[in-house]
Amino acid sequence: MYRNSVQRFREIVRVLAFHGFGYIVDSKIKKEEDKAPENLRKALEELGPTFIKIGQILSTRPDILPAEYIAELSKLQDDVAPEKFSDINEVFEKEFNKPIEDIFLHFNKKPLASASTAQVHKAILKNGKEVIVKIQRPHIYEKMHLDISILYKIISLTKAKFTDALIDPKEALDEILYATEQELDFKNEKNNINKFKELNKDVAFVHAPYIIDEFSSSKVLTMEKIDGFKIDDLKSLNDGGYDLYDLGKKLALSYFKQVFQDGFFHGDPHPGNLLIREGKICYIDFGIVGSFSNSLKEALNDAILAVAYRDPDKLISVLMSIGIKKGFVNRNKLYEDIDYLFASYLSTSLQNIKMSVMLQEIFDSAKRNNIRLPKDLTLLIRGLVIIEGVVAKISPDIKILDIAIPFVKSNNQFSMFKDLSADKILIHSYNFAKDFSALPTKIIELSNSILNGRAKIQLQVNSLNRSVNEFNKMVNRLVYALIISSMIIGSSLILNTNIGPKIYDISIIGIVGYVIAAFMGFRLLISIIKSGKL
Repeated sequence: MYRNSVQRFREIVRVLAFHGFGYIVDSKIKKEEDKAPENLRKALEELGPTFIKIGQILSTRPDILPAEYIAELSKLQDDVAPEKFSDINEVFEKEFNKPIEDIFLHFNKKPLASASTAQVHKAILKNGKEVIVKIQRPHIYEKMHLDISILYKIISLTKAKFTDALIDPKEALDEILYATEQELDFKNEKNNINKFKELNKDVAFVHAPYIIDEFSSSKVLTMEKIDGFKIDDLKSLNDGGYDLYDLGKKLALSYFKQVFQDGFFHGDPHPGNLLIREGKICYIDFGIVGSFSNSLKEALNDAILAVAYRDPDKLISVLMSIGIKKGFVNRNKLYEDIDYLFASYLSTSLQNIKMSVMLQEIFDSAKRNNIRLPKDLTLLIRGLVIIEGVVAKISPDIKILDIAIPFVKSNNQFSMFKDLSADKILIHSYNFAKDFSALPTKIIELSNSILNGRAKIQLQVNSLNRSVNEFNKMVNRLVYALIISSMIIGSSLILNTNIGPKIYDISIIGIVGYVIAAFMGFRLLISIIKSGKL
C-alpha cells in the first residue's frame, strides 16, 4: 500500500503540473489564469474516477470555486469503462453470501450505465418482478480514500495562500470526503428514497422506486425498475397527450414542496433522473439530496417572502442569522448590495426574473461581505437551475417565481400556529421575559452614553409638558400591552398542560386568564379609540 501511495502521489503531482497547477506545490511556478478552469477539468479526467467524482461534487459548490470553474466542471462526464462481470459478481456474493445467479431469474451482464463509483444492471427476480441492481465497483472505497489522503498531503505541502477564500482547502476537502463517504454507502441512498416516498405519499403525481430490502446493502441497491421516458422528451409527451403546462407546473410545485415544506429535496433533478410513467413524475437516483433543518427551512421561506415584499432589511436579517461570519461584516455595505440587487431585479415584474439567478446573486452578495451560507443552499441553487431549464423546455410560458411566491405565502400563512406547542410557548416566554428584564439595563446604558457624550440626539421641543405627558401615556400603554401578552401566553401554557381545577376537562385557571386578558385588552382599545390616535 505504501508503495502504491508513493506512486500515486507522484502521478497526481505530475498530472497537476502538466496541466498548469504546479504552482500548488511550488510557488516559483507561475499560475496560468486564462485556461485554469479547462485545465482543471482535463486534469481531473486524466486522474480517473476519484477525481471525476471530486470534480462533480465541486461543480455543485459555488461557495468553494468561482463561476467559471463551476461551469467547466459541470462538463465532467461520469462515464467509465465497466468492470468485469466476475468482479461485480464477487462484490455481490460477499454482501449476500450467494452468487447473482442464485438470486435472480435473469441478470443482464451488460450494464445499463457505468459510473465512477458503481454500475447499474437490469435483472428479474425469481417472482418475475423487473428490478434495477446498482453494484459498487470493487475496492473503490479504498481507492478514493487513498487519493483523498494524498490530496490532504499536497495541501499540507502547498506554498500557495488562500487568504481571500471563505473556505480553506482543507475544510473543502473535509466536506468532499464526507460527501464521498455518504455516496459510497448505499444505505444512505436507500434511506433517502424511503424518506422521499414517505414525505410525498399523498402527492398523487409523484413517485419514487420501491426498494427490495432483502437484496440491498451498503454496496448493493436493488430497486423497482421504472419503465418511463425522460421528462423533457417532448415527442413522447405529445404522443401521450400530456398537458405540458400542467406537467411543468406540477414539476415546479413538487420541487417547491420538497424545498420549502419538507426541507428535503432531490439534489440532482436533471431530465435523466425525472421519468414520466403513467402520468406520474418519477424521481430516481437519490445519491445526492439536500436537507434543511427546521430553522434553515423557515429562514429560506422568510427570504423568499422578503423578496416578494421587497424588504431588504428582512433579507439581510435572514442572511445574518443563517450565515457564518468569515471576517468583518460591514452591514451598511451588505445593505447597499442587497438594495442594489432589489433595484436591479425587482424594479421589473417578477415574471422576468429567474429564481436561480436571483438566489445566486443573493448568495454572491453574502460571499462578498464575508458571510458564508450553508452548503445545502448551493445545492438548492444548482437544483433550481436544472428545474428552471426543464420547465422552460416543457412549457416556456411558466415563470418559476409566479409559482414559488404564492406557494411560500400559502405555506407560511398559518406557520405561527401550526407548530405551536407547550415547549415552544415556554421558550418564547422565557426569551420575552429575558429581553424585557434587560430593558432597564439598556436604558441605563443609553443614558450613560448620552451623559458621556458618546451619543447625539436632536430634539425639537414645541411643548415640553405635553410631550412628556404623551410619552408617559405611550409607556403606560406599552406596559399594559406587555402584561396582556404575558397573560395570554401564560394562559395558553396552562390550557396546553391542562393543570388546575377543570370544567368540562378545560382548565379554569386558563379560561380565567383569557377572560382577564380580553377585558384588559378591551379597556386598552377603548382608551386608544378615545384618544383619537388609533
